[in-house]
Amino acid sequence: MEEYIAFDSHKHYTWVEHEQVATGRVRQYRLQHAPGAIRRVLAGCEPGTPVALEATANWYWIVEEIEQAGLRPQLVHPRKAKLMMGLINKTDKLDAHGMNRLQRNGTLPTVWIPPGRLREFRELTRTRVVLVAQRTRWKNRLTATLAKYGAPSSEYSDPYGKGAREELDSRIERLPEQTRWAARQMLAQLDTLSEQILQFEGRLKELVEVTPEMQRLMTLPGVGVILAATIALEIGEIERFPSAEHLASYAGTTPRVHSSGDRVRYGRTRPDVNRYLKWAFAEAGNSVAVNHTRCPARHVSQLYLRLRLRKGHGKAIGAVARHLAEAAFHVLSRQEAYQDPTVRPGRTREV
Repeated sequence: MEEYIAFDSHKHYTWVEHEQVATGRVRQYRLQHAPGAIRRVLAGCEPGTPVALEATANWYWIVEEIEQAGLRPQLVHPRKAKLMMGLINKTDKLDAHGMNRLQRNGTLPTVWIPPGRLREFRELTRTRVVLVAQRTRWKNRLTATLAKYGAPSSEYSDPYGKGAREELDSRIERLPEQTRWAARQMLAQLDTLSEQILQFEGRLKELVEVTPEMQRLMTLPGVGVILAATIALEIGEIERFPSAEHLASYAGTTPRVHSSGDRVRYGRTRPDVNRYLKWAFAEAGNSVAVNHTRCPARHVSQLYLRLRLRKGHGKAIGAVARHLAEAAFHVLSRQEAYQDPTVRPGRTREV
């Protein structure tokens, strides 16, 4: 290897630094973004040279051009890299030079780069997650609007389902004129989002093959086809996780620990996690909570019920999500279906 290369990329340009391995001489320049621009400037570099690039919002196409030039992209964890650089000031030049220094020291904090096909299919599952979140927000706002005017509670378990539509229309009709008009618009938004979500689910079932890994994930409590596809696409290669605890942490299901002396306190989950995996395991946990009375003998049902009585619904869901995240690691790494942990009657194993 003749040189270290680092990119500090922005929306319209990239600051590039080349540092010679033998002499330490540095060459820096600003590269304006354009199709093929990165591929052209790297054309004369030694094939296989690593290129450090922060995991910014637009890294997909930059990584593709680095690979097309025959070089090896290294996607850098931005927060960890900044901490390891220890810089007081922040400029493009300092950031690029700092990444090259970490490359020279062998301490560059890199993250896994999913293959192009995986990145493509992730857009389907990730966009569906966003649409579901938007639909939930509209439901909450419409529910709050009905509550402001004392509308009676719904008699249906799902007040926005097909069976409850006639009842919902009658509840909206009792609202004042302008509020009624606004509620109708919100209901139209809900219908549009629901239709779009169905289209995404249909496209997922059409394009994403149900692999053996997905079939094993579907043996987890609360995990169906869509959640299995989301989890499988977000995990990618299970070999990149050394243990079940690492996967659970990556999925945002483990709390932060504050320990000093003899005192230990567990805080909120970390924000710098894979939020799509976190959502998927939380959704599976909520499914377990809804159905825990139907399957009272299952480990997850007993775990949810015991922790709900002690710590409330939210923390119980978090504990179930962590159990499912760790179980997903074992299911994928051992290539076997989920098996309910063996427990003594009336007790559940700690997660």
